[in-house]
This record gives sequence, structure tokens and C-alpha cells, in this order.
Amino acid sequence: MALGHIGINIFNFEESRSYYALLMPLLSYELFINDDDQFAYRPRGNKVGTYLFFYKADTPGFDQHGVGLQHLAFMMPSRESVTNLHKSVSDMNSQIVHSPREWPDYPPPYYAFFWKDPNKIMLEAVCHKHS
Repeated sequence: MALGHIGINIFNFEESRSYYALLMPLLSYELFINDDDQFAYRPRGNKVGTYLFFYKADTPGFDQHGVGLQHLAFMMPSRESVTNLHKSVSDMNSQIVHSPREWPDYPPPYYAFFWKDPNKIMLEAVCHKHS
């Protein structure tokens, strides 16, 4: 069975709403819900995939190494799309953790880069193709 949705608590709500409004279309997602206390994205064009819901958190302090979410990885159709997204995310003043490259520690092929959103949540764009 596919994963239906993921709910993510965010503290910097309006900043995050603006950030994801720019990011998600680049990942082939479209706005699904846009309320005062939540927003959500789904795969564009009624494609099957995981919906992402974002909710207001009461307190700041995401901890990538604590219990809970470690990071989110987005599958990309090509290495070129990974590289292009890296440029777009860099232009959005995102904190780049690792630039696009091959990751030999992971099952090949694995071409990816990692960055952090305004809440310091780690995000990844990965392509599992050789070209």
C-alpha cells in the first residue's frame, strides 16, 4: 500500500507557507488546502502519491536526530531535474546541506542533494536513474 499523507508541524507558519508555495510546484505538487491553520499539497494532475499537510506548531525546535521525522525525500525524474531544483532552491536562500552528487553509500544509482526548509526540516531531491 502507498502512504496516503504525511502531517508536518511547522513553527514559522506564514514564512513556510510562502516557501512551500514556491517549492512544491517545482516538485510537481499542487495546492490542495490553504486554510488559516493548515495548508496541504498533493501530486499534480491527480497522480498517485503522498499528500503533504502542514500544521501550525505550538513551539519551535525541529530536531532531525530526535524521535520523529528525520527528513523528506522527493523522487525526481532525472539527474538534470535534481540539478535544476538545486539551483532553484539555492535561489530561494535555502540552507544547502549537500550539493548534488552521487552517493555511493546508498544503493546505486543514487544522485541527490539535501537542504533545509525555514523550520530546519531536512529535505532531499533524489534521482534513481543513471541519466
